[in-house]
Amino acid sequence: MKMAEKKTVLVTGAAGSLAKRVISRLHGKYHVVAVDFRQKVETDADIPSYKVEMFKRGFEDVFRNHKIDAVLHIGRIFAHESTRQNRYNANVLGSKHLFDLCRKYKVGQVLVHSTFYVYGASPYNPALLDEESPLKASDVTADLVDTVELESLAKIHMWRYPELNMTILRPCNVLGPGVRNSMSLLLSRPLAPVLMGFSPLMQFLHVDDMADAMFAAFEKNKPGIYNVAPDDWVAYQEAVQQCGCKRLPLASIPPVLPKLISTILNWNAFFPPYLINYFKYPVIIDGKLFRETFDWKPKRNLNDIFSYYRKNKLVTPKA
Repeated sequence: MKMAEKKTVLVTGAAGSLAKRVISRLHGKYHVVAVDFRQKVETDADIPSYKVEMFKRGFEDVFRNHKIDAVLHIGRIFAHESTRQNRYNANVLGSKHLFDLCRKYKVGQVLVHSTFYVYGASPYNPALLDEESPLKASDVTADLVDTVELESLAKIHMWRYPELNMTILRPCNVLGPGVRNSMSLLLSRPLAPVLMGFSPLMQFLHVDDMADAMFAAFEKNKPGIYNVAPDDWVAYQEAVQQCGCKRLPLASIPPVLPKLISTILNWNAFFPPYLINYFKYPVIIDGKLFRETFDWKPKRNLNDIFSYYRKNKLVTPKA
C-alpha cells in the first residue's frame, strides 16, 4: 500500500489503555490521528495528537486539518470520573457533534465502542442476551442514561445515514494492564466487596483481545450491532478469589444498604451504587454473531486475565 493510499483513522479516547492498543495495531498500515479530552497523548512522531473536548466548537479543526476516512470512537467518561452533567456533555453531546462532523466531512466508516451495561441488570433478564434484547439500563439508574443515549444516537445515525458504515460494539467486562474501568479497579484491590447471597455469572475479556476485535471490525467493515464476549463465564465471587482478592461480604437487604455503604466509604470508583445490580444479577451476552461475522475469538483465557491481578498483589515494594 503506497503512502498516498493509506486511510486516515481518527481514534478518540486515545489516552486509554484500549485505544493505545488499537492505535498500535493501526500504526504503519494507516495514518492515525489521536484525540483525547483528558490530555494530549504522547505518540510516535508521525501521529498527530490533540487534547480537545468533542462537544466544543474547536473539535472541528481536527477534521479541517486532516482528511478523515474513518473514526474509531473509543473515548467515554465513566460515571466515577466526573459529574452527571459533564458526562452528558462529553458522552452524548460530544458524540452527537462527532457524528455530525462525520457526515459533514464525508467520513466513510464509524466504529463505536459501547458496553454490555446498556442491557441493564435485572432478575428478569433472559439467560443469554442477544443484540435484539431491549436496553433497560436507564430504567434501573439515571447514572447510565448517558451510556444508553450515546448508543441510541449511534443507532439513529446507523439507520438514517448508511453512508457512515457504522458499527456498534457492546463488549463484556474488559480487563488487563492499564484498564481503569470500575471492574478492573475493583479486582486490583486486596479487599473486594461481595453481596451476601449473590454471585452472578460474569464474562471477562482481555484488553488485547478487545483491541483485536476492534481492529477486525474496522478492517472488515461490516456495519451493525455486535456483542463482543467469549463463550465462557465465571461466578463473580470465584473471579474475586482467582484475582487474589479477599472477600468483604456486604448485606444486600435492604437494597439501599450496599449503596449507602459504598457512598459513605467513597467506593464510587470501583463499587459505584449505580452498578450494584450488576453484582446481584447476571448479564450474560451472546457474542456468537460477532465471532462468526469477523472470524474472531479471544486468545487469552480466564486464567490469563486473572493472573495479571493475582501477580500484582504478590509484588512487594522494595524498602
